[in-house]
Amino acid sequence: MDNQGGITVQRALELPGLRSGLPEVVACADRLGRTVRWVHAGEVPNIASLLKGGELLLTTGLGLGTRPAEQRAFVRRLADRGIAALVVELGPRFTRLPATLVETARAAGLPLVQLHREVPFVAVTEEVHTEIVNGHYALLQRAEEVHRRCTEALLGGGGIPQVLRILADFTANPVFLETTDGQLLYAAGPVAGDAAADPLQVWEGLRGQREVEPSGNALVIDVPGGGHGTGSVRARLVLAGVSAPLLPVHRMAAERTAGVLAVVLMQARQEEELAARGRGDFLTDLAEGRISADDAPAQARVLGFRPGAGPLLPMVMRLSTDLGASGNGAVLARAVLEELASVGVPVLLGVRPVEGRVPLLVSLRAESERTAVADRVAAALRAGVERAGLDRAGAPPAVVVGVSGSWAAASAGLRHAAETATAAHGLPPRPWYDARRLDIDLLLWRLREHPDLAAFVDRAIGALRVHDAASRPPLLPTLETYLAHAGRKAETARELHLNRQTLYNRLARISELLGADLDDPETVLSLSLALRARRHVVPS
Repeated sequence: MDNQGGITVQRALELPGLRSGLPEVVACADRLGRTVRWVHAGEVPNIASLLKGGELLLTTGLGLGTRPAEQRAFVRRLADRGIAALVVELGPRFTRLPATLVETARAAGLPLVQLHREVPFVAVTEEVHTEIVNGHYALLQRAEEVHRRCTEALLGGGGIPQVLRILADFTANPVFLETTDGQLLYAAGPVAGDAAADPLQVWEGLRGQREVEPSGNALVIDVPGGGHGTGSVRARLVLAGVSAPLLPVHRMAAERTAGVLAVVLMQARQEEELAARGRGDFLTDLAEGRISADDAPAQARVLGFRPGAGPLLPMVMRLSTDLGASGNGAVLARAVLEELASVGVPVLLGVRPVEGRVPLLVSLRAESERTAVADRVAAALRAGVERAGLDRAGAPPAVVVGVSGSWAAASAGLRHAAETATAAHGLPPRPWYDARRLDIDLLLWRLREHPDLAAFVDRAIGALRVHDAASRPPLLPTLETYLAHAGRKAETARELHLNRQTLYNRLARISELLGADLDDPETVLSLSLALRARRHVVPS
């Protein structure tokens, strides 16, 4: 039995069944180290089509054909199929193998054996298969031993580095754990051997040829993530065959190690998610008044938040992406916290997966820092969303910055920022929105289910909505841009890429459809409110 989980052709010939047939190797004696995956016996000319490769084929030669051309074709088809060896029993069909067979087998690199005595093929098949099964069982035992040692290491207080080191020692090669996008998490080398010197140099070499597909030089095993789709893979285990060949037993051991790592990473993710949700629950309870300003500082310290003596800045990020999927909250929290580490101010960040909301409190040294810190924190939040892979669908996240103040003001500030983040949905994208400047949008959002708001929108701009549904060009964008520029026609035309006459014609058409004077302040106020309210109106 060899390390490939089967037996070699040489070993098969040494077993009692074939040995009793007095085997003689007549071609490719130097290739008897090939692995026998299975044994097959047959006498049909087209037997190659029934094989998958790696078989030891037993035959009396009845299907070999009588003409040299048939015999050459028979051997070539077997060689092309990749069988381990061809064994022909001499007897009524052949007293000695034809030179054509021998020469063709030699040219094709196929080991060819002739048996001088009759042997029961069934007995040979059972004997070789038993040896193969025993060999596989031995490999499974070796792989299970690695699994046992990894489990004992974890129970003894070890972590991922110890698990990887056990696998590296077993394979005599460096082992790496990477993220699904190719970022290195951990590296380990065997205790002895050249690869132990610096596994990171090996990793750099692998990065240079990023096609790390299962091959003779590298093996990649997915570490399950327990989810579906992109969540089905948590990380990847990479084995690099730089100091010893990678064998099937190494794959078996790596697959079992990946299962151990999946449990470790799942536990870590659950702990991260629980911590992130715990902070999110604290901030939500604070916003909704269930935690008093007197009790809040002590509870925040337990959660790791130690602000300075300056004001607290409430912020909320609202995502359009679903955070309810298993692990998304933990992934986002970890990614955002890593980005926030470079901001340089104390931050308490939580996650509310059900609402798709990320509330946080930021410690300022002075109120004058509000804008600069908000810029940096908002950029870190967006970078974290991108790093977590949650920016691929839907609208970009809305980051709202509330009113800074003391712990006593933090409750109302968080609540105001959270509501405003919802009301900001559909607004033109900005790095962040100032909650103080979105009070009208918040008021309209609170009235979104009231029938009077829908009626107001319909009275104010209903005629334009009907027009835009049936005619081109649409006029609502023109009106929005015109009002955004406070009626300045030159700026409106420039943004819409229109000449002035075209803009004048459109504005005249809008006035005609609405029966309103666009220069009248009351009309402008009404239309501005209607345009902002239409984003919040619940369809009837």
